[in-house]
Amino acid sequence: MKENNKTFDQALKIIAKDRERTNIMRKYEQNTIAYLVQHVPSFISSDILTGIGLSGNLILGLSFILGTFYSPYFLLIGIFGSIINWYGDSLDGRLAYYRKTPRKWYGFCLDMTVDWIGITVIGIGFIIYLGPQWVLIGYGFIVMYALEMIITLLRYKIINKYSIDSGLLGPTEVRIVICLVLVIEVIFNGTFVYFAALSTLILLISNIKDIISLLKLADLRDKQEHEEANNNI
Repeated sequence: MKENNKTFDQALKIIAKDRERTNIMRKYEQNTIAYLVQHVPSFISSDILTGIGLSGNLILGLSFILGTFYSPYFLLIGIFGSIINWYGDSLDGRLAYYRKTPRKWYGFCLDMTVDWIGITVIGIGFIIYLGPQWVLIGYGFIVMYALEMIITLLRYKIINKYSIDSGLLGPTEVRIVICLVLVIEVIFNGTFVYFAALSTLILLISNIKDIISLLKLADLRDKQEHEEANNNI
């Protein structure tokens, strides 16, 4: 029993060593990931997990399309897709660190590319489900989410810190909210447009706030580099 606890503690330390999380569910999420990485079959690689995560987003996007042309009950498939996406997206990089086979830059590039593909598919599903009269809201959501990805890259470049959380909210919390909204939409059909509008507005405000913060950090780094350059003369 003590040996099992030791193995779990080691796994927890490994998966958390290069990433500081600030989201509400970080403790429960990291404990779950630490448990799961120990039980991933050896034939499943990090790349396969990335593909699994992408398939989850594709399922979520497809649920909107099926919900549009057939029945809102198909939206519930999106919950299954969100769970699959969490599994693949949360474990791919952590598994590589656990197995001591990390490819930091390769994994970073692959994750960003796959995330962009996934959010594009979800956004298309958004637009189709909302209908032509609300197309700007669906389009705005894609633009704001893509901007958030760019901000993540800029933050990494400026302060050399890769963060997937925005304060107390992270991807896991967003997935939970989406799943709850899908259930609400099935029960009260027509409410989804309000969620789409609200989420787009929240992303807009959050992105503006982050950009202002990054500009200040970038200005500070410029001043520091100028001072270092002058001191070396």
